[in-house]
Amino acid sequence: MATRSALINVMVRAAEKAAKGLVRDFGEVEHLQVSRKGPADFVSNADLKAEKILREELQKARPEFGFLMEESGVSKGSDATARWIVDPLDGTTNFLHGLPHWAISIALEKSGEIVAGVVYEPIGDQMFWSEKGQGTFVNHQRLRVSERRRLEDCLLATGIPFKGRGDHAGFLGEAEAVMKEVAGIRRFGAASLDLAYVAAGRFDGYWERGLAPWDCAAGALMVTEAGGFVGEIGGGRNPVFGGTILATNSHLQVPLTKLLASATAPRPPVAKA
Repeated sequence: MATRSALINVMVRAAEKAAKGLVRDFGEVEHLQVSRKGPADFVSNADLKAEKILREELQKARPEFGFLMEESGVSKGSDATARWIVDPLDGTTNFLHGLPHWAISIALEKSGEIVAGVVYEPIGDQMFWSEKGQGTFVNHQRLRVSERRRLEDCLLATGIPFKGRGDHAGFLGEAEAVMKEVAGIRRFGAASLDLAYVAAGRFDGYWERGLAPWDCAAGALMVTEAGGFVGEIGGGRNPVFGGTILATNSHLQVPLTKLLASATAPRPPVAKA
């Protein structure tokens, strides 16, 4: 039985409290008041209520810590070295369409390093949690990344750019390069859960571009603490703040990096007849 630290318990309690309102709202999803933030990018009253609860609970437990939150941005605390990175509702579009695949993501950053993370999927009551040096767990079960070595056996996850966001042609090139080599690609619509699933060995790898820190801070720690590799798609080592992420087990890091690079490499000019 895994024993959670006082820090993880603070994060878990905050996530569980915020989840109660989200679950109620999810049951009334057709009645939610929704405002557009931009093309195909929505924010609901549910996000805002959940973020308020998370801020209150985390601030009560650690009043000196700052915040980086999806809806309300940056707030500095008296301890300049520590801040919570929070997504109150990852998978908002799923939520607003009645799809039960969404989560609350909380990470703690200290001195520029992610040291703890929680990703809570309320509908399935799956509490993923991780602390630096202590491993990754779902509820009380320890997690490890998969051991698959051959791309043809692997199931990967990704994110697909939507209207007004991202490089659509570039993504199609990457997807074409990868799909020819693997058993399947999935797009579930919640980056935090995609990463938690890599940590759990459910996905063998995951890549995405155009991410914000609150999308991936907690999940990235979970993958590394479960024995996996997390980096930027182009080879950089700052995926939480670099905007792109590649998460895999150690066997697949090199072949997936090469596959994605081959999709973005300049094509030789076509010879004229």
